[in-house]
Amino acid sequence: MIKVDISGYDDVVDPGRTSPTRHSQAYDGLRSLLLSGSVEPGTRLTEADLTRMFNVSRSTMRAVLVRLTQEGYVTSEVNRGVRTRSFSVEEAADILEARETLESALAGKAAERATDEEIAQLRATLREMEDCKARGDQAAYSRGNRLFHQQVKQAAHQQTLAKAYDTLLYPLVMRQYRNLSAPHPRAGSLEEHQAILLAIVTRNPEAAVAAMRHHVASARQALLLRSTHDSATHDSPTHHSPAHATD
Repeated sequence: MIKVDISGYDDVVDPGRTSPTRHSQAYDGLRSLLLSGSVEPGTRLTEADLTRMFNVSRSTMRAVLVRLTQEGYVTSEVNRGVRTRSFSVEEAADILEARETLESALAGKAAERATDEEIAQLRATLREMEDCKARGDQAAYSRGNRLFHQQVKQAAHQQTLAKAYDTLLYPLVMRQYRNLSAPHPRAGSLEEHQAILLAIVTRNPEAAVAAMRHHVASARQALLLRSTHDSATHDSPTHHSPAHATD
């Protein structure tokens, strides 16, 4: 049984829609659920549970799971079924390094191409993040953080980079390696977002690239993937807890 909060997903599929729409909505719904971090790495996903959750046939859900397997969101093994993806330290590091490259490029393009309306939206999101931090609302800060990064991507108006960015599985990596006991948001996170926005507002692509690269690299380094890997390699008894998932 999948033990997650499915509120908001019960009506994801309209029974009156055509089959392709049912498939795409079930795919989008399950993909969003996986990326939300609600499901633990290695959780078994059963067709029976998912067909009830998304109100589709088993054949439709089977096709959705095949697609998600091909895209790397889940794994499928004989006698083990379909499970949410987990990542080795090496895989996680590769994905986070790719994110650093892509997001910094998108930020540079946003500095060149963002409209006045898009800049106003970024300002509003950052103000909300500041308020969330001040009142200690971690969940709302995390939502604002995700929105800010999506807005930068949209403001870049660079579809090829955006599509490559969307294929990255870094939310799953962050979900696996986070530590809920760590301070949240991460120290310096808000100031790093402020630097990114300033570079975009002043139309300085080089500064935007550098600010985003620093921000994403700091989030990656906070996960202590290298320390975890070194500890495992040398069979050290010292345990290094990775940092919280939020940038």
